[in-house]
Amino acid sequence: MSAGTALSHLALARPDLLRQASYVDGRWLAADAETVAVTNPATGQILAHVRRAGGTEARAATDAAHAALPGWRKRAAKDRAAILRRWFDLMVAHTEDLARLLTAEQGKPLAEAKGEIAYAASFLEWFGEEAKRVYGETIPGHRADARILVTRQPVGVVAAITPWNFPAAMITRKVGAALAAGCTVVLKPSELTPLSALALAVLAEEAGVPAGVLNILCGDAPAIGDAWMADARVRKLTFTGSTAVGKRLTAAAAGTMKRVSMELGGNAPFIVFDDADLDAAVDGAILAKFRNTGQTCVCANRLLVQDGIHDAFAQRLAARVAGLVVGDGLAGPTDQGPLINAEALAKVAGHVDDAVSHGATVLTGGHRLGDTGTFYSPTVLTGLTRTMRITREETFGPVAALHRFTTEAEAVALANDTAAGLAAYAYTRDLNRFVRVSEALDFGMVGINTAAISTEVAPFGGMKESGLGREGSRHGVEEYLDLKYLCLGTAP
Repeated sequence: MSAGTALSHLALARPDLLRQASYVDGRWLAADAETVAVTNPATGQILAHVRRAGGTEARAATDAAHAALPGWRKRAAKDRAAILRRWFDLMVAHTEDLARLLTAEQGKPLAEAKGEIAYAASFLEWFGEEAKRVYGETIPGHRADARILVTRQPVGVVAAITPWNFPAAMITRKVGAALAAGCTVVLKPSELTPLSALALAVLAEEAGVPAGVLNILCGDAPAIGDAWMADARVRKLTFTGSTAVGKRLTAAAAGTMKRVSMELGGNAPFIVFDDADLDAAVDGAILAKFRNTGQTCVCANRLLVQDGIHDAFAQRLAARVAGLVVGDGLAGPTDQGPLINAEALAKVAGHVDDAVSHGATVLTGGHRLGDTGTFYSPTVLTGLTRTMRITREETFGPVAALHRFTTEAEAVALANDTAAGLAAYAYTRDLNRFVRVSEALDFGMVGINTAAISTEVAPFGGMKESGLGREGSRHGVEEYLDLKYLCLGTAP
């Protein structure tokens, strides 16, 4: 599909939002070199060819960000906030176009894409406001002739690497905080979903983000990452992605002692106790498991259901899941889109096949849909055991795997039996159980009687091998600030 055909298919009110070039130092680097094809996972059609950047472009982006840093960090916080607010307003004004681009390259339903754009924009608004509240402090002196001041200053140039599952929100959650703090950014979005990132750059430029403050490259991930990790001018790395890649990047960042923020894989338990509100628990399971076709790091990967409610919950959940509408988000209303690519489809199918071969029962779904695209039927399995792959690995797909348990202690033990510690969910109407379970779960985020936990005002992040640091909230700004202690002596 040519760029012209893609534009016609997308029906953008602003065709200039579809860019196929890297963005460095306020300039668009045309795709006149090797390119990366961007494909619609629902149809298999090529949407665009984006320039494939490498180490040379990565160093040029760092040059630009380093040169722009002094001017940007000296800007009054109020000025930076005003620019972020204008960027927010532009995102809101162009929600439809941004959502259509996102659905085309990522596959999620159009309604979900619009929700992601609103969520992504919220980080620009929030962090812009927080820019004006980066406070210092005074500490009582340790002797009569000394005064102690503590200030916060920007870390410096930030390298941000973002994933394909939320190609707009994962960018603004990082870039909004970094720019609010006075840092400059070099960004590499996923090569599977670069169009959303480049469209955001168009609007950032319109909002007044100066040249060099935000730079975006798509292409050779190892070459770009190696260049940034080896460069001492890059003082901070923020990454969202797999645990394995996060560990490698953390090790590489240690060479120049960069600060790191890591938002890595999850294996979220979703616990339903006998005393839960059954309807609320089913609603929560649908949201926690099938949003974005199950491709979220906070997805409910293991549904732990107590004996007394297990069969009723399974039947009601299977009935709801069987009614989910699967299809191309640009072709009409859908509840679920395709998986991101053939590899993701194969992994989901492999998890289901392995579970069935070891005794699991399929209540609904359990198979690929159609010959075009990468669609997999929304699936509910029962009879899961701890030896199955789907229990031990993050599925990242539309499969609800139910495990039966008997006691509260057993549920907590099963939930915590993972190296991941990102998100967990529990449904109960017992206030005492709420306190006990929420404190016992070894996860950075816990939703009690709700699956809607993501918001710009709360700290997002995990424990154990799910990462380091937090995004969102005031804590998200602190990830991009260094503390400086000033000891002021007085003359005798």
